[in-house]
Amino acid sequence: MNKVLKVENVSKIIKGKVLVDQISFEVNEGEVFGFLGPNGAGKTTTIRMLVGLISPTKGKIEVAGYQVKTHFKKAMEEIGCIVENPELYGYLTGWENLVQFARMLQITDELKINEVVKLVKLDERIHEKVRNYSLGMKQRLGIAQALLGDPKLLILDEPTNGLDPAGIRELREFIHMLVKQHNISVFISSHLLSEIEMICDRVGIINKGKMVRVSTVKELVEEAAERVEWKVSPLSSAQELLTKDSSIQDLVQKDDVIQCRMSPEKIHDYIQLFMNESIQVNGVRTMSVTLEDLFMEMTGGEALG
Repeated sequence: MNKVLKVENVSKIIKGKVLVDQISFEVNEGEVFGFLGPNGAGKTTTIRMLVGLISPTKGKIEVAGYQVKTHFKKAMEEIGCIVENPELYGYLTGWENLVQFARMLQITDELKINEVVKLVKLDERIHEKVRNYSLGMKQRLGIAQALLGDPKLLILDEPTNGLDPAGIRELREFIHMLVKQHNISVFISSHLLSEIEMICDRVGIINKGKMVRVSTVKELVEEAAERVEWKVSPLSSAQELLTKDSSIQDLVQKDDVIQCRMSPEKIHDYIQLFMNESIQVNGVRTMSVTLEDLFMEMTGGEALG
């Protein structure tokens, strides 16, 4: 699978403070990659390095085969981005905004502008003043700007901020359409776990400047669903047996119970095993662990932001 973005051991240090600490991840061709982290985790610093606004102190960033450090212009030509909010002129129409941006990219073909207008479904409102646009329409116009240069990678920083549920759903459907019909890869930072679950194929979780996890959304959902709590006696004997099973993970003892991640199908087998080993089973239950609970565990209890 082709890699549209490769980040290898990238760090950013400013005045002795480590903002990003040797992070590594990749974004594949035709996938949506989510980027999650609490406030101050290093998300915005990372995005600014990806789009060339600041340079890494250490490490390597490669976009569509071009190293940002040695082939900056070529690498940037493969990226379309909206960092924080779209930069738009409210006193101009949507069309005039796109024309101005196209000039900066040295695009003179109006057919290309028409193409992105239709793509973001602004055909009927494109000649209205941007100051009269809803937030969702401004977001779509910003994406149209980002797509003018036919990038292989679209970077969206908190694109659902301020959108109502209908606008969020519309954006989600639009991103899926871009990936499926145009094979564009999308890198999206967000603080909405529910949206990341519905939009993304894989996610990277960053905390205190370090990448703590890169995983498929499917793996995270399964991990959240496979938690079991055992109330047994003696605890030490049960824990010893569970520890021997390599398929059982995240085993912890909390007060008078043992919690672990295991397949629900194994519960009956372990009840029988504990009974055979004279371990008393006083209770067993599957736990309802959400993606947010899982995220809090990975980031040491820090909330998303």
